[in-house]
Amino acid sequence: MSNDPGLYDYIPYNRRPRITWPNGAKIAVWVAPNIEFYEFTPPPNPQRTPWARPLPDVLAYSHRDYGNRVGWWRMMEAMDDAGFRGSVSLNVALCDHHPEIIEACAKRDWEFFSHGIYNTRYTYGMSPDQERAIIEDSIETIRKWTGQKLSGWLAPALSNNTWTMDLLAEYGVDYTCDLFHDDQPMPVNVKSGRLISMPYSLEMNDVIVYNTNLYSPRHYGEAIKRQFDQLREEGETSGTVMCIPLHPYLVGQPHRIDPFAEALRYIAQHDDVWLATGREIAEHFYAHSYDPMVKAIEAVRA
Repeated sequence: MSNDPGLYDYIPYNRRPRITWPNGAKIAVWVAPNIEFYEFTPPPNPQRTPWARPLPDVLAYSHRDYGNRVGWWRMMEAMDDAGFRGSVSLNVALCDHHPEIIEACAKRDWEFFSHGIYNTRYTYGMSPDQERAIIEDSIETIRKWTGQKLSGWLAPALSNNTWTMDLLAEYGVDYTCDLFHDDQPMPVNVKSGRLISMPYSLEMNDVIVYNTNLYSPRHYGEAIKRQFDQLREEGETSGTVMCIPLHPYLVGQPHRIDPFAEALRYIAQHDDVWLATGREIAEHFYAHSYDPMVKAIEAVRA
């Protein structure tokens, strides 16, 4: 008996139809800042404790609040300077707590996708109807505050249930960032409708880089450039996707911002890169590559 959940099919990197990006770009690069709100004393979850220390965890709460107060503005300036628009992984409750951030992002034509309501509330142990309520809240809140359709999904703290992908497709969400299995968009197996996985790298995520791998800021900047160089080279054969997931309370620290900003400028100086949003990448993939990829997967499966 297989333990494979069947979320997606296997197709080797070298047996896929060629993906093309606009204007002959070899690589699509998108930046995904996580704009989050962490509750001071969140409700308990039976499967995961939001804070590592006893409540109230003043240290952890205030450290993350630094991102919304200071680090976010510093990060945004670095992105502006390099010509990047962001795709905001949004805890939608932040719209009520810090509307100034929403306004600044919307003014820059950034995308907003859902990262749940609060980053301290997980979907573990929820019923399908409870999870539906979160999706509906996210759809309505993003439409109310930005006028945008909800296109993407990153579950709070990457908490999923076996039915999560089916629900996203049911509600017309175009892409999920909760799968980390590829460097190209891939079809996700859902009961009805369509859903794709969007490359969203743990390796480039500043939480993993700084808190787990203990990189220095300079090392992180170099890793971003090396990731770009390799995927750009492979993009000669078929278009690739690179994501830089960020958290302003980390990358927005004064001693970290310059190497990050320099790495963005390095990427932007190339003329064969598409600086895109997650929604733009998904729309282009659906229009030009989704059907050929499904047919290729069916051939491999057969």
